[in-house]
Amino acid sequence: MSRFAQFLAVDWSGAKGPRQKGIALALARAEGGPPVLLTPPDPKGWARGEVLALLQSLREPTLVGLDLGISLPFVDAGSFFPDWDASPDEARSLWALIDALCADDPNLEAGGFVTHEHASRYFRHGAGAEGDRFLLAGAATREGRFRIAEHAQRAQGVRPVSNFNLVGAAQVGKSSLTGMRMLHRLAVRVPVWPVDPLPSEGSVITEIYTAMAARLGGVTGTATKIRSFEALNDALDRLDSPPVSGSGAIDDHSSDALLTAAWLRRVHATRDLWHPPGLTPAIARTEGWTFGAL
Repeated sequence: MSRFAQFLAVDWSGAKGPRQKGIALALARAEGGPPVLLTPPDPKGWARGEVLALLQSLREPTLVGLDLGISLPFVDAGSFFPDWDASPDEARSLWALIDALCADDPNLEAGGFVTHEHASRYFRHGAGAEGDRFLLAGAATREGRFRIAEHAQRAQGVRPVSNFNLVGAAQVGKSSLTGMRMLHRLAVRVPVWPVDPLPSEGSVITEIYTAMAARLGGVTGTATKIRSFEALNDALDRLDSPPVSGSGAIDDHSSDALLTAAWLRRVHATRDLWHPPGLTPAIARTEGWTFGAL
């Protein structure tokens, strides 16, 4: 029997504004049944603060998957921000720095960080608008810097985007930075694996990459987004999950959350996923890891 009572997948958003249509939460119960979407408190969508409050109030042991980067590259250059004397030396200190520099930003936004005179130098802000430190010695290509977990993802056939990239529909920079603000506010109320050791009981947060769940659900090709109930239920069937109700179109935020909740339920007891060969104590403390990357 699973020690988790439920599996919560959060498709996150770093967009500006008090409420986000791009945030979706889905829950899969350990005892079975189809995953279900959680209804936001407002028809305009979830507020990031509401997701934080939900995580703070979890009453049952829950494995939470957040679709965002829980840290930035560190190993490649021996620092998050080389040559900046305020650069932290571990993930939790990074979260604190981001939250402090964004103190005046509402809605857990991250504008104060990406426009900061020093921090902004390390990010890609637009087409042809890169900070002078975006490409460091550790950046092998024009794509920017990657964490060790992201190299492992690439070896498994998915294409993560650098967390220092703030450009385009596939960028994860803003969503990761806003997510790190939330993790800092959450403090240690819910451990964040592997920055924190995996607890023997209670809830735990992990980083997820929904494209990896889609791959296990049989989605092939370069695109991993699911936009119909029929395709979603085909993928759920491959994960031994009952289908969800509905037909026709579904937005990819909802489908990502539903599929990933079922994926977490299916694979959470796989020992190797908690002990990936590339994960060291130093990487856990600084860069963290993506659950499912091997």
